[in-house]
Amino acid sequence: MKFDVLTLFPEMFDSLNQSILGRAIEKDLININLINIRDFSKDKHKKVDDTPYGGGAGMVIRPDVVYDAYTSIKDENAKVIYMSPQGTVLNQQKVKSLSKEQHLILLCGHYEGIDQRVLDEIVDEEISIGDYVLTGGEIPAMVLIDSVSRYIEGVISNESTEEESFSNNLLEYPQYTRPEVFNNMQVPEVLKSGHHENIRKWRRAESLKNTYKKRPELLQNVNLSDEDKKILDIIDNQNQ
Repeated sequence: MKFDVLTLFPEMFDSLNQSILGRAIEKDLININLINIRDFSKDKHKKVDDTPYGGGAGMVIRPDVVYDAYTSIKDENAKVIYMSPQGTVLNQQKVKSLSKEQHLILLCGHYEGIDQRVLDEIVDEEISIGDYVLTGGEIPAMVLIDSVSRYIEGVISNESTEEESFSNNLLEYPQYTRPEVFNNMQVPEVLKSGHHENIRKWRRAESLKNTYKKRPELLQNVNLSDEDKKILDIIDNQNQ
């Protein structure tokens, strides 16, 4: 998977060279190419923005500078995504879909945004990471790269992505490790039993309980078995 990132602040992406993503880069499973939009400014001071037509606060990034940065890495097979609070909110389903792409070009806005004309010209989709506004698109771009990269073959184990939160519209079950007793709290006995079917059932029940408690709206999109419905009935009765 190749990520090209059009940004005014490429140094912000240094953290992606750490941990799991760092190893994925070393193994050439993912490639992150940072393009500094400012390098394409024809202004002697490398200015990339100007005042908005019609007046108003802030500055707007010029379309010509962005377009020249884009054409330097243009690929007809790439999907161009503008990280914007006006976009579709990123979720696990979208993450899985994007992981099937071979090449993503991520455009990071800043200041009061980017001239609409270049967005209309090059952008395929706008994506947001939530209904709030940040100072720029760099952090959202990093969120997208991290979440999508986890679904690239070899970056992490398939088991990890299959059982984590949101994979089946459910939140993940609780996790435990050593020590066996911590502050007088013990690891659930079933997890020490070695009985795989009982462990599976326990994890499913805990996943349902977690989702019911924290994100009950997700249950509307879960294909519930009869056993799941019985568990939810018990949980519902306990909370009445």
